[in-house]
Amino acid sequence: MPLLEMLKKRGFAHGVHPPNNKDVTQGRPIRRLAFAPRMVVPLSQHLGRPAVPLVHPGQEVVRGEPIARADGFLSVPMHAPATGVIEAIDLMPSAKGPKAESIVLRVYAGDNQQVLYGAPRELDTLSRQDIIEGVQDTGMVGLGGAGFPTHVKLAVPRQHTVDTVVVNGCECEPFLTTDHRIMLEYTEALITGTRIAMKAVGAERAIIGVEDNKPDALAAIRAKLPGNGLISVEAVETKYPQGSEKLLVKTLLDREIPSGGFPYEAGVVVQNVATLAYIGALLPRGEGMIERVVTITGPGVKKPGNYLIAVGTPLRFVLEQLGFTGSANQLIFGGPMMGTSVASLDAPVTKAVSAILVLTEDTVSEEPERTYPCIHCGRCVAACPLHLNPSQLGLLAAKREYEVMAGHYHLNDCFECGCCSYVCPSGIPLVQYFRIAKSINRERAA
Repeated sequence: MPLLEMLKKRGFAHGVHPPNNKDVTQGRPIRRLAFAPRMVVPLSQHLGRPAVPLVHPGQEVVRGEPIARADGFLSVPMHAPATGVIEAIDLMPSAKGPKAESIVLRVYAGDNQQVLYGAPRELDTLSRQDIIEGVQDTGMVGLGGAGFPTHVKLAVPRQHTVDTVVVNGCECEPFLTTDHRIMLEYTEALITGTRIAMKAVGAERAIIGVEDNKPDALAAIRAKLPGNGLISVEAVETKYPQGSEKLLVKTLLDREIPSGGFPYEAGVVVQNVATLAYIGALLPRGEGMIERVVTITGPGVKKPGNYLIAVGTPLRFVLEQLGFTGSANQLIFGGPMMGTSVASLDAPVTKAVSAILVLTEDTVSEEPERTYPCIHCGRCVAACPLHLNPSQLGLLAAKREYEVMAGHYHLNDCFECGCCSYVCPSGIPLVQYFRIAKSINRERAA
């Protein structure tokens, strides 16, 4: 079958094509960033209950040692990102604004910072439950940005059968190249992590979906695939938001995840390539997640690239190392479509931070852009990948008809990709309206 016809079958309707802006960093190998003299480890870096401290001020810890335990199943532990001494357990600045309870670690400057804590596991002897417990012990969360505990996604309810693990290597968000470099440099760990995920959920096969603008990643993965054909890699159309869970499952398998449902209801579990690569590296060694690859890019940084950064490293330290002079209102954790503005330069890099987008004063408006009334042009409807009606939802939001938005116009199906806001000629901040509506509906339900 001609490649063009294949790609037509490996895409989805609607979506947008924002400028990629990946050229600056996609060819730059992963490099380790220096250790900060002081690190801040928030106890809540994931969806679910915050971790519970295991340490006290004045206690010495070694790199990789557990410093906070999971508080129940929907929680993950934290590990020391460096060897040093616990300075405090206190409320510290966060990226979102409100201070968060955190463990403050003073790093021993003269230490070689080897990982000194681990409990190796023999993968072939692990049961499905052993894998789920082991993944939780690593403290792994989804590295695509959501921060959902990985072990919870692998714990498929017994009444559901999963036959396929879908591995998300699309990285469709502009500027980001973290996953691209991981697919190139951590290929074997990715394959190992995929096999672990397959065993955990009882899947017969796995498909790694990679956008077709990453031919080197496709080639690197194909070269490492096992010969039994149980794991495959497929090129998919380069389009935003191809990496959405629902869209990727539709693209690769032509299956629909039910509205308000979970992927396992369609016989699928979806994991990000970085998440599985880290599982493949950490679980066999019995180590915790203490660092991650972060793309740092944008016109406001002198040394853009893909950096291996210890979890808990203050943003201010990162930017000092890479050449930045500016303020917090010019920084985004993540990409321009779905990322979040950073509230403080003292906020730490957490497990869910895949990128730091560094803008400049001339690219950031100090005043909000003027918005105009909806002209009913239909561009948002044509762009929405879930075939919702963002225009109607926006009009209802303006009238505060939040329950109508959810009950009749499927507000909760929206995953806030930003396509509607991107194409709106009136500059209406539709995604922000939808986030507010969801938040108010959750408060009313509670």
